[in-house]
Amino acid sequence: MTTVLVVDDQSLIRQAVADILSSEADLEVVGEAVDGAQAVSLARELRPDVVLMDIRMPVLDGIGATSAICADPDLADTRVLILTTFEEDENLIATLRAGASGFIGKGSEPEEIVRAVRAVHAGDALLSPAATQSLITKYVVAADEATSSRQVPTELALLTERELEVLLLVARGRSNQQIADDLVISPHTSKTHVNRIMTKVAAHDRAQLVILAYESGLLRPGADD
Repeated sequence: MTTVLVVDDQSLIRQAVADILSSEADLEVVGEAVDGAQAVSLARELRPDVVLMDIRMPVLDGIGATSAICADPDLADTRVLILTTFEEDENLIATLRAGASGFIGKGSEPEEIVRAVRAVHAGDALLSPAATQSLITKYVVAADEATSSRQVPTELALLTERELEVLLLVARGRSNQQIADDLVISPHTSKTHVNRIMTKVAAHDRAQLVILAYESGLLRPGADD
């Protein structure tokens, strides 16, 4: 059973999402929060598997709440999925940096929201490479190039040549099995590489590896696969 905390300041959306998830036999909504501060408090109390988080809320927004949840060692197994009407919002980059595992639009079909919760709980980063490229290009790369302040993160110096290859493939949206196929290694070895990379660069999950690859220049938006 996957437990879910639904966070949104709009009661109609909160109830609708809770109803969608509760209709699934393998999903259980264990709580609802109306703002980020309550979300953090309930997450610490209920230890849900997934927090479905709105961004724009009173008291504490989704960015701050995501950061607090993902930084709490007692919530290391809790994943945050952003539910937003602003798929082209620069705030999405901030939530991914804070540790969110991905995002999905509030206009998504009910089955898409259900699949998203399951995917995030399974440890997948719910990021379409195309959507991520668009966000990075619009809100990160353009700003860095305009100010000429772009720098390669020192974390990349900690990675081996093979780990850099794996990081590049993760950023291109490859699964562990696809990485194994591309590099002619076992899926277990592929997973080990990904986990080691996340440890070395202090990434919460694969979503942050995607951001790191783009921000470091390891992968440029629009680059061929």
